[in-house]
Amino acid sequence: MDINTFSAYSYFFLIIFLVVGSYSYIYHLYKNRKDASGVDYEHYSNMALKDDIGDAPVKPMPDEKKK
Repeated sequence: MDINTFSAYSYFFLIIFLVVGSYSYIYHLYKNRKDASGVDYEHYSNMALKDDIGDAPVKPMPDEKKK
C-alpha cells in the first residue's frame, strides 16, 4: 500500500467519523433542549426576527398588579 492509497482511506474514514460525530451532536442538542432548571429556550429562537415594537413578547410576564 503506497502513501496515496493510505491517504485516500484515511480521508474517507475521517469524513465518515465527522459525519457521524456531527449527527450525534445534533441529536444530543435536540434531545436535551431543556437546561438544568427545566427551561426550554427554543422559543427564544425567533427573538431576533420578531423584534418590532408591535410584536408579541417572546415570554409574556404575569401581571403582579392584580393583588
